[in-house]
Amino acid sequence: MPRPDTASSLFLALARGRGEPLFRRISRAIVDEIRKGRLRPGERLSGSRTLAASLGVNRNTVLAAYEELASEGWTQPSRASGTYVSRELPEVKARDFGSREARRIEMPRHPAFELNPAPDPGEPPRAQNVPFSGSTPDLRLTPTAQLARAFRRVLRADPRKVLGYGNLHGHPRLRAALADMLSASRGLAASPDHVLVTSGSQMAIDLVSRALLRPGDVVAVEHLGYRPAWLAFQQHGALVAPIPVDEGGMNIEALSTIAARRGLKAVYVTPHHQYPTTATMAAGRRIALLAMARRLRFAVIEDDYDHEFHYDGRPVLPLASADQSGTVIYIGTLAKILAPGLRLGYVVAPKSLIDTLAAHRFLVDRQGDHALEYAVAELLEHGDAQRHARRAKRIYQARRDFLARVLRQELGDALSFTVPAGGIAIWATAARGIDVEQWAERAQSHALAIPTARQFAFDGRARPQMRLNFAAFEEQELRDAVRRLGKALTSP
Repeated sequence: MPRPDTASSLFLALARGRGEPLFRRISRAIVDEIRKGRLRPGERLSGSRTLAASLGVNRNTVLAAYEELASEGWTQPSRASGTYVSRELPEVKARDFGSREARRIEMPRHPAFELNPAPDPGEPPRAQNVPFSGSTPDLRLTPTAQLARAFRRVLRADPRKVLGYGNLHGHPRLRAALADMLSASRGLAASPDHVLVTSGSQMAIDLVSRALLRPGDVVAVEHLGYRPAWLAFQQHGALVAPIPVDEGGMNIEALSTIAARRGLKAVYVTPHHQYPTTATMAAGRRIALLAMARRLRFAVIEDDYDHEFHYDGRPVLPLASADQSGTVIYIGTLAKILAPGLRLGYVVAPKSLIDTLAAHRFLVDRQGDHALEYAVAELLEHGDAQRHARRAKRIYQARRDFLARVLRQELGDALSFTVPAGGIAIWATAARGIDVEQWAERAQSHALAIPTARQFAFDGRARPQMRLNFAAFEEQELRDAVRRLGKALTSP
């Protein structure tokens, strides 16, 4: 017979389990008592009538619970003498997991085997609500209500279509919606067969590295540039060759020199808004890069991470829109349109490469989140995502102009910059004699996080620049942040 404390705990378990069938709540409560050691192997359970009376339920409900326990192997019924806890179960002693003795038991600090060195991403993760930090949009603007409604519609319609295994390339509706969007707004002649959906653009870079690179291959990258991409290339054995950038983007003459001397397998570029400087690659350099890629047969990996946010004039079309020889691998993301936490990126490339990338993706995580992909496809099909992007663009442009004005008012002698034509940050240069690294370090005590040029430098050297994100913060937040930045400059 269960002890009084066992019966009391059964009452508590039943009260907590509302929403589940009553017989199952009873069986689960008894299983919990067995796991805790309060009901031991071989111990006889209360008769069905007795337990039903003590719990205030119908006897048939208790019988159904006992049948479930027996079918799962927790109990052994006997026609002659009742129902017993199975003797084949290991005896579990009751233990106080909150005791001081239990808390002394800890996981080992290190494994018993050797690990490969972990890559160093350079720029540490930053809190998204710290002024000037990161490369995220304002998540307060994310159309969460529309996304939630689309998600509910997807799960109510036919969950089997999105909760089981699906297409390795991504949900067909999202691939089609992306192809339509890229054709209409970016000039890419892409069909759904040319699109692979990924869990963010970083996965896209990694998959391209897996499919393209062999140990010893040379990949040219922008310097300053995006360190996580460099690490992905290096993890797959590539040698990374840094190419300088200026106000016209990557220096193509320097690239040509590297190509002649070492040969190239690929070039990684962010030509629309160069990361981190926000410079747009000049038209002549774009033409020269594509011509060189065709002639020397190397891949151009184009990362167009924030295409939507170009404020002055029309956005510059991607390199991929002018590619007729299959040299460009185009990588994009929905992180800036919606939110980085959704982890939705994509690759646009010739179909044979897309199929190869999908095969590599199978080994990483099998497929993406098809329920989420279907819901986002609805937002694109109905124009919700595009309307949100247009609204965010207007807001970010106003914030860009506001930050530029306040910086000139408050720190005009300390910082100089060109107002960027697009992107979500201002790339500013400190006046001669100002140590940017010390300034950024002092800014931490003023609740600011300032990404400096060193975090984007291949050689790790300090430079007199900083990147100030304006998109994620409202005007009053930006004004307060600039004033704190000024105090950090003059504080000891």
